[in-house]
Amino acid sequence: MKRLQRAALIISLVEALRARGSWCGETHIQKSLYFLQELLGLPLGMKFILYKHGPYSFDLSNELEAMQADYLLEDELQTYPYGPKLLPGKGSPQIKEKFPKTLEKYSKQIEFIADKFGDKKVSDLECLATALYVTLNPEGNIEDRAERVHRLKPHIKMENALSAVQEVDTIIKEAEKLKV
Repeated sequence: MKRLQRAALIISLVEALRARGSWCGETHIQKSLYFLQELLGLPLGMKFILYKHGPYSFDLSNELEAMQADYLLEDELQTYPYGPKLLPGKGSPQIKEKFPKTLEKYSKQIEFIADKFGDKKVSDLECLATALYVTLNPEGNIEDRAERVHRLKPHIKMENALSAVQEVDTIIKEAEKLKV
């Protein structure tokens, strides 16, 4: 996928998340795009690694900075200790107008992910994205996967890890018809 096509999708995701009450900081975008790419198969071309707070893409972080520099996204500053919220920038309508077919092709996937994650807190997103990471590399049953989440992220309580793995299993089933 070309950079500006991907930017149009990111802008649409930001709009969809914000419409559902999302804080829409970088973590929200990181985790949502991880699900869009790894679960639903959108060809975003981002490399994700397991990092401090679950799957993370340095490629995406750089892309978000570039989009801000190009006025496609902008920061909405928050009071300390909170990080900024991201919102579409003044150049975003022109980018979206250039790629109506791309946006239409992936609109159901973006809406699905926004519905699932729009109201989630950062800690929930970390847990769910790590649960997907573990589930995509399956070894064992639900309890085994929850234990792997807990081992990878010891600050995530075992009961939260189990709940996240179960929720991810449900999301995977619901998403089956939306895979690209």
